[in-house]
Amino acid sequence: MTTLSNPTVVVRDISKTYEIYNDGSTRSIFGRKKRQKVQALSNINFVASAGESIGILGQNGSGKSTLLSIIAGSEAPTTGEVRVSSAPTLLGVSAALQSKASGRENIRIGLLAMGVQPKEVEELVPRVLEWTELGEAADRALSTYSSGMRAKLKFGISTAVNREILLIDEALSTGDSTFAQKAQKKMDSLLNSSGTVFIVSHAPGVIEQHCSRVLWLHKGEIIGDGTPGYFGPKYHKWSRRVAHGNYEGAEELIQQFRDRYTPPLIITDSEAIKMLDS
Repeated sequence: MTTLSNPTVVVRDISKTYEIYNDGSTRSIFGRKKRQKVQALSNINFVASAGESIGILGQNGSGKSTLLSIIAGSEAPTTGEVRVSSAPTLLGVSAALQSKASGRENIRIGLLAMGVQPKEVEELVPRVLEWTELGEAADRALSTYSSGMRAKLKFGISTAVNREILLIDEALSTGDSTFAQKAQKKMDSLLNSSGTVFIVSHAPGVIEQHCSRVLWLHKGEIIGDGTPGYFGPKYHKWSRRVAHGNYEGAEELIQQFRDRYTPPLIITDSEAIKMLDS
């Protein structure tokens, strides 16, 4: 049995089931009867520690964003529990941003939406503007921004204040190579201060570039937990088989990883987080 030091996120036996009604909604309305259950996540177990950058890899619909939402606390699991050392920050300020407002105004809006105090907001605005390099575009409406400029703005706002746990959903897959390098330096700074970063993506290149560990999700299950250098090429191989219509070969590869993966048995108490060694 291993006692873990500096755990920041503990996910134990998480499952998530949605009930989908006949119009595709997950909300029940009087008189609506037809529905089916969709298993988004099944028996997810892992522990993240301070200083780790963890990529969550998987195809669309594999449960990546659902897992991130549960860690962030914006969704509740159907079963299981999540323990965090501090409130996670989800790089998801998009809902707060206003298309008719300028970049400068949106920085203020986004920081306030994240809970930053007004006095600190005014101190941070110039720093975010400098990092994003928006220039004269800072005073133009957000609706005029390219996808790359929006990505820089969202990332700059969300990382303006160091958080112990940062969750990033696909944002790094948008933007040029210069932005990717700046984002990497920003995350390195966070990790050096003993933070933990989660990055959700279906692009293995993003995970290999930015992460020290990868969780491979497939149809709501973890089928791999290890280094990006190992799982990145394996994911590429699986993706090529799918792209070429070799579904049998792709499923064989998935089954190999499913057979090899043993989820950790996590024991939590008031004093320590422990995992049974496999």
